[in-house]
Amino acid sequence: MTHFICVTCGTQYAATEREPEGCPVCLDERQYVGHGGQEWTTMEEYRKTHKNVFHEEEPDLHSVLPQPKAGIGQRAFVVRTNEGNVLWDCVPPLDGATVEAVERLGGLAAIAVSHPHYYTTVVEWSHAFGKVPVHIHENDAKWVMRPDDVVKVWGGDTRPLLGGLTLVKTGGHFDGFQVLHWPAGAAGKGVLLSGDQPYVCQDRKWVSFMWSYPNLIPLGPAAIRRVVKSLEPFAFDRLYGAFPGQVVVADAKAAVERSADRYVRRIGG
Repeated sequence: MTHFICVTCGTQYAATEREPEGCPVCLDERQYVGHGGQEWTTMEEYRKTHKNVFHEEEPDLHSVLPQPKAGIGQRAFVVRTNEGNVLWDCVPPLDGATVEAVERLGGLAAIAVSHPHYYTTVVEWSHAFGKVPVHIHENDAKWVMRPDDVVKVWGGDTRPLLGGLTLVKTGGHFDGFQVLHWPAGAAGKGVLLSGDQPYVCQDRKWVSFMWSYPNLIPLGPAAIRRVVKSLEPFAFDRLYGAFPGQVVVADAKAAVERSADRYVRRIGG
């Protein structure tokens, strides 16, 4: 019995004797099956070919990036607080060197993931750190492909975590899409860890919003306005996206608001 992992998106599945017939995450319109067809790998194979590189983004925030690219290519973050650390989003590879590096930062007390494209091997990560809880929104629970008691679903619009952190359900890209607000970040001015939404543009004074990023399917005006409204109560000067270099360094909340206005104007909303 093997926990097979989809090569294209990095999602790990419940243990089976044979490779699954397909990956529902990639068959969904927001994702895609790899151009060479459905391919599978395992954690054991990742350990032979990949390593995770850590980088201090700012005090108490470290990114974790697989090299070479794994799954979609996103990074994860370790957010350090005085009540314990939270892993934000997840990456597919996990090995002993990664566990040791996270333990040197203080280990993990909880995990939270923005949306199903980054659920990847989150159960493996939880088990490696004492079966810490994995927080996802109930609207996206159906996308958990390796069920486990460590997965804790929540409902509503916000959920406080340890150390002053807050999960905020924005909807949009997925019905249960969530972001993480870190008020102590950016020297106390606040940080938003956004995953894919709001998505940091190449011109990093702006962000964008999509229902599908690889297939270029936009969100409609109502969904974009809901995303912005969900963030209104939270102060944040900096925003970190899922991929390396995706950082709105300052004035991030205003960047989200003006970007939403621009987007809605351009789609005729």
